[in-house]
Amino acid sequence: MKKLLLSMMVLVLLAAGLVVVGCAAEEAQDDTLKIGLILPSGRDDMSWSQGMYEGVNAVIANMGAGNARMAVTENVPNPVDAGAAIRDYANQGFNIIIAHGSQYQNPLMEVAADFPEVTFAHGTAFETAQNIFAYDPQAQLGAYLFGWLAAQMTESQVLGIVGPVRAGDAIKYNYGFIQGVEAADPSIRVLESYTGSFGDNIQAKEMAEAHINARADILTGTAQQVVGAIQAVSENDGVYWFANDTDQSPLAPNSIIASQAYSWETVVQYMVDSHMAGKLGGEIISLDLTNERIQLVFNPVLMDLVPADLMAEFEVLKADVASGAIQVRLPE
Repeated sequence: MKKLLLSMMVLVLLAAGLVVVGCAAEEAQDDTLKIGLILPSGRDDMSWSQGMYEGVNAVIANMGAGNARMAVTENVPNPVDAGAAIRDYANQGFNIIIAHGSQYQNPLMEVAADFPEVTFAHGTAFETAQNIFAYDPQAQLGAYLFGWLAAQMTESQVLGIVGPVRAGDAIKYNYGFIQGVEAADPSIRVLESYTGSFGDNIQAKEMAEAHINARADILTGTAQQVVGAIQAVSENDGVYWFANDTDQSPLAPNSIIASQAYSWETVVQYMVDSHMAGKLGGEIISLDLTNERIQLVFNPVLMDLVPADLMAEFEVLKADVASGAIQVRLPE
């Protein structure tokens, strides 16, 4: 009977999209740090969700066996469903709950008010409270640099952006990319489109194909949907991609020139250290070039596409952007 009940519980957890990492099947010790993670897409999306999932995993591994564990609820794009998961983790006594999406702000703020001893976090976001951290990737910085570089490399003088929705770090990234292009050559045409969703791979691919048919030879974009757009790029010789969120070069090693990758491990570690020191929130955590929470990762397979003198100019520009000597504007 016990084995039957256990099997039924496992099936229920799998059906709910819940994954528990970092602990044995038995009940964790009372002093185990428990981190709940809510993701809008799968933890293996090679993008926004996977980056955070791997960041939390790395922190747990560094803390040592038995000292921390994580439970994950994935594929929850709907804020209402996410709110139920956030409250469930809080009721279960989780110490830190990360709702990894800008769309989760309202339900997270509501639940956090009822659990003042729990640390909550969300992003891309700006709203904080005594027990809420907001994290804010400065996506526009690397995007500006990629836009500048794309403008130097394009042969067709046409570039393309495949966006999800006009919000969060996605719109910041696109806005920064366009500024970089304009700084290099304002005559270059930038095609910009939005699927209206973070996870519509099919429409993202169709939009990428439309840009390519309009002669765009370098494309970029954000969110988990870009897997579809990258597929379209990889199916067309002489067309390339600049990536965001994680190092996405394994998806298309012959097509992805470089990636802006967020160092979620350092963000999570900061929140864990703060929580254990008694600081439960009240701060916006920035990811930028100066604190190395943003990394620009070039694909070694395609380094021959970027001449040495152009890369040297890029590094000078990167230093100016990081220092603030070049100001990258945010959307109004």
